[in-house]
Parts: sequence; structure tokens; C-alpha cells
Amino acid sequence: MKIVVLGGGPGGYVAAIRAAQLGAEVTLIEKNKIGGTCLNVGCIPTKVLLHSAEVIEILKHAAILGIDVQKFELNLANLMNRKESIVNALVEGTRKLLISNGVEILNGTGVFENSKTILIKEGDDALRRVTFDACILALGSVVSEVPIPGTDHSDVVTSSEALSFDSVPHELVIVGGGVIGVEFADIYASFGSKVTIVEMMDSILSMMDSDIVDIARMSFEMKGVKILEKTSVKAIKREFDQPGAKLVVEVEGSNGIQRLPADKVLMAVGRRPSTEGVGLEQVGIVMNKGAIVVDDRMRTNIKGIYAIGDCNGGIMLAHVASSEAIVAVETIMGHRVEIDFRTTPSAIYTRPEMASVGWTEKEAISKGYKVEVGKYPLIANGKAQIMMEEGLVKIVADAQTREILGVHMIGPRATDIIAEAAIALRLEATVDELVTTIHAHPTVSEAVLEAGHGVFGYPIHLPK
Repeated sequence: MKIVVLGGGPGGYVAAIRAAQLGAEVTLIEKNKIGGTCLNVGCIPTKVLLHSAEVIEILKHAAILGIDVQKFELNLANLMNRKESIVNALVEGTRKLLISNGVEILNGTGVFENSKTILIKEGDDALRRVTFDACILALGSVVSEVPIPGTDHSDVVTSSEALSFDSVPHELVIVGGGVIGVEFADIYASFGSKVTIVEMMDSILSMMDSDIVDIARMSFEMKGVKILEKTSVKAIKREFDQPGAKLVVEVEGSNGIQRLPADKVLMAVGRRPSTEGVGLEQVGIVMNKGAIVVDDRMRTNIKGIYAIGDCNGGIMLAHVASSEAIVAVETIMGHRVEIDFRTTPSAIYTRPEMASVGWTEKEAISKGYKVEVGKYPLIANGKAQIMMEEGLVKIVADAQTREILGVHMIGPRATDIIAEAAIALRLEATVDELVTTIHAHPTVSEAVLEAGHGVFGYPIHLPK
């Protein structure tokens, strides 16, 4: 079986490795760098900056921890060098993983010549033809563009450029209050920027449970982040018509028209599938609003061609792309593996961290469930107190069957602990099974146990 994988991100490289493990002859074609957006200008580099932001916040309160820090300052150049070093090491490590599994890596743009042949091009030059029995499209996504006048100014940037600032902007306006927007707000507020988030919808992080968002909003505001919700951007202009002059972001919301000064404006309005320039129309692949249409086995309408990750218009998360890669490969190789998207965790790496899996309380009610909810504030958790952090764990359960429908948390280690909740949903666990599972002490994960006790009763370690 000869398999070609088009794209080397977290979907593509996982597909290539798994296919090789199962005995396929695998060729991976990547036009840029192995690792895709996630490894090069997404998940990994943002977490490098977020970790430094977390350390800064800890140092600000070092005296409470019994540590006398006389002075500290951010060395942005050193931090950017560290970021590049980590990214390069992981990219090289992934490349070696592919090679060690016998995957052939080809650099260039893959374009369909027909449903069984891909032409590899560099610019206008055709380098090589590759035939295949099956092809997995892992094309990823690109930054969405919005028709706002002034986005062509040099100081209006995307997340990629915001990862490589040569200085900390004094005033930063972030357009979009989703995951990307709030993570960069957390980074640069900790670095010393005066940050304003402009969100068009009713709330930042609109996909998260409202109880979690309320705590997050309060945390951001305590760091000095200004949040404008139900507010739209009308235009971005130069304060003076000369290079280097400040930008002015004109917004309109409940307080009327406001003019926000900015040294940099970060457009964080989301991403869209990257499906142009690979000849999908040449083979007749069905699309829907720019995304490749697939079934639950990641199959397109063309036999032997599959699509995984961001390009198929599903959940745009690296771990989803990797999971879909396994499904596609196993299907090609004649096996069957199930994927339960209901167990997809969402993770936001601000301080405090946020994570969720399953339905929010509002979603469960809208689906016709009668629900019971358990909450446990982390101010009552010993480990969280030691770490000088607060937060909340919230469990949504079916009032009749006691099955866990969703778990939502904000606080230290939330992005790690959420895996426990994902397994609970995958196994259709009940609250009773959760609370009879012994949790280690002292840990933040004990808060999940306590929230479980709170669903149909009351937490053990919380006064009435």
C-alpha cells in the first residue's frame, strides 16, 4: 500500500508515522516546515511565551512565597531565542521520527494531476510526480481575513508576527476574544503592555461555560486588560499620516464610538481551512464553504482520498487532527477505530488555565436534558492555595442517569487534569463512579472529586 500525505503538521506527520507502522510505503509532502502551524507558529511557541508570562506573574508576588527578589526584567531577545531553539529542536525531532519510521519526506507544493498522481512543484517548476494508492490531505488552516479598513497597515499583525515582536508594544489592541486573543492578551499584559481586547460577540470565549468565563474575565481585568464586548471594529487608521505614528482603532459598542490608541493591532479573528492551490477541483473533491467534505472515516467523495484536521472544517485543534489521522490510516489499512468527538478537550493556557470537555450547562439544557450541577471553588483546595491560584471546577450531569455530560475548569493544571474528565465521558461514567475513585492528596485534581460530591449533594471540604 502506497500512501501519500500532503502536509506535515500534527495531522500529517502522525498519519505518516502510523501508516508506516502498519506497513505502508509512505511519502510526506510539506511545502514549509515539518510540524505545521502548531509546532512553528502556533501551539508550541505561544506556550513558550505563556510560560515566561507565568513566571513573571509569580515573581511579582515572590515575597509572599518567602523569596526576596530585588529586581527582575524581561529580556525579550533572549526569550525569542529560547522560543526559536525549542521550536527548532521539536521540528528536528519530528523530522527524525519520520525518517526513523521509513517515511520519505519531500519538500515542495503538492498539486493533484489526477486522482492517483500528485505533482510536486517548487514555484512554477515541476520537480517530481508521485503516484499513490491512497492520499491523506492534511492541509491545515490559514488566518481568517476580515474586511476592516486599515488592516494593511504595517503594525497590524497576525498571531505569527506577534510571536516575534522585537519589543513589547506599549499599547496593544487585540481584535477577537477567542482562544488566540486571550492567550496573547495574557502574554503581553504580563510583559507590560496596556492591552485591550475588542470582541464583537456578547462575551469573550463564547464557546466556554459562562461560569468559567466570568472568572477568566475578572482575572484578565486584574492584570489590567481592558475588555470591550459587543463591540465591532470600524476602521484602523494612523494617528498621523507618517511612518511610525501610532495606530488608532475606531470601535463601536454600547458606549458609542471609541478611539483606541495602539502601537500594534493583533488580528485574532480565527482561522479558515487552507484548501487553495492543490488542485482539489482537478479531481472533483466536494467542498462546503471552503472546507473539504468528509464522512466519519475521513473519506472524501473521491475513492482513496481522505482529509484530516483543519482543512475538513471540523474542530480546529491539533489533537483532533492527530486523532483523525489515526482514523484515516486505520481505515485505509483495513482496520476500524472509533473516534468520539464528544470527548474532545479544549485547553486555554492563560494564567489561570482553562479547560473543558463535553457540554456546557446551557448546551445540555438546550438538548433536552434535566441537569444537576456541582461546583467547587479552588480557594478551598490546598494545593491551589499553595500555588497562590484560584479557580473553579464545574461538573454538569444528567439528573436521571447521573451520567457526566460535561466538565469545565479554570485554575492551575486545568489543561492537564481535563484528561481525567475526557476519559470519564468516553466511558460514559456516572458521578457515583467519579466520587468513588480515590484521588491523590494534596492535588488540584481533588477539586474534580469535590465537584462530583457537589452534583447530588455537597462537597466534603466546603462549609455550608
